[in-house]
Amino acid sequence: MRPIRPLLAAASVAAALALTATACGPSEDNAGGEPTASASQTSDGKITIPDDLKDRLKEHGIDLDKWKNGEWKNWDKDTWLREAKDFVNPIIEDLWDPDRMRDAEQPERPVEDGDISGDEGVTDPTPEPVEATAVKAPYHSSVPEAGKVLFDGPEGSMVCSATVVKDPANPGKSNLVWTAGHCVHAGKDGGWYRNIAFVPSYNDSGRTGAELENATREDIAPYGVWWGDWAQTSEQWISQGAATGGQGAPYDYAVIHVTPEKGGNGKSLEETVGSALPVEFNAPAAPKITDMEATGYPAAPPFDGQQMFQCADKPGRLSLDAAQPTMYRIGCTMTGGSSGGGWVAQGQDGKPALVSNTSIGPVTAGWLAGPRLGDEAKGIYEAVSKKFAGR
Repeated sequence: MRPIRPLLAAASVAAALALTATACGPSEDNAGGEPTASASQTSDGKITIPDDLKDRLKEHGIDLDKWKNGEWKNWDKDTWLREAKDFVNPIIEDLWDPDRMRDAEQPERPVEDGDISGDEGVTDPTPEPVEATAVKAPYHSSVPEAGKVLFDGPEGSMVCSATVVKDPANPGKSNLVWTAGHCVHAGKDGGWYRNIAFVPSYNDSGRTGAELENATREDIAPYGVWWGDWAQTSEQWISQGAATGGQGAPYDYAVIHVTPEKGGNGKSLEETVGSALPVEFNAPAAPKITDMEATGYPAAPPFDGQQMFQCADKPGRLSLDAAQPTMYRIGCTMTGGSSGGGWVAQGQDGKPALVSNTSIGPVTAGWLAGPRLGDEAKGIYEAVSKKFAGR
């Protein structure tokens, strides 16, 4: 699973942090620009690669004809694609079978000292822990927008959490998913993760890990498995994001466009799950928000990643770098695996809206922090929406 990664904070942020990291996307001065060549997939799962992208992949020594037969397991640095325009994620049908979905987890990482400073910016007192509460099953009736992201990295199969969000270019028919940047890209020391897929309402019935041992794919993924055919994150995450430490955390977000693994029934993700949240890019500062709710699938002990949980708290502020945006912070005992999960608050119109996502939190699982979404996040969101306008 790939939730929160560890580090130790300093100064007023005197707590151990876990950072779920990785990001990638357009350059800072072109956050909202149209991405260059991309891979596209048809309804039957076949991938179409533009000729210029094929040439770029060949330069990296990648043979797409061999990819589905196991070549994706090659993580040699020269073949680990890093640039935003090089994203490819061919569908490998049935790769995410019940056992693989259930067993995906975040590799254990040692806690390391991080060079994080909270002195220059505004940081509120550490919030009191808020016990995560189990979401009432079926999850689809409670939080239909929530689900789990599955992906592969050099250390193995990993997981994050994510949220179905509205698509301004395709009203009522969104195929957009919001998660953390580190759930799609490894940051400054790596590239795009592989076999990225979204499972809405994962384990909808809320079964325990033991009860899932003989579960069918339909039990675990009642609304199907949706593969990412495009992902985009901030350039700050690509250039600064790290496995440990808070680098890039204020820009740790990503948008994935998905397509059904087996062609679906012609319905979009939003139509399939029956809901999608709007994204608020001008949410109030923390002191003006009375309540914020985070949702996710925590996987590090005492959780096992199979069930959905939530925390609700009044947010405070966390500054990691005075030159970067101040983050939201809430009390919450969710652990790794909840990374990328949506944070919901009242939007400008008084209705629920996604205003952040889980990025970092203490190793002791007492609180979580998420980025405040601004122009960079809005540019990424609009670029992905524009790319698939009318499709």
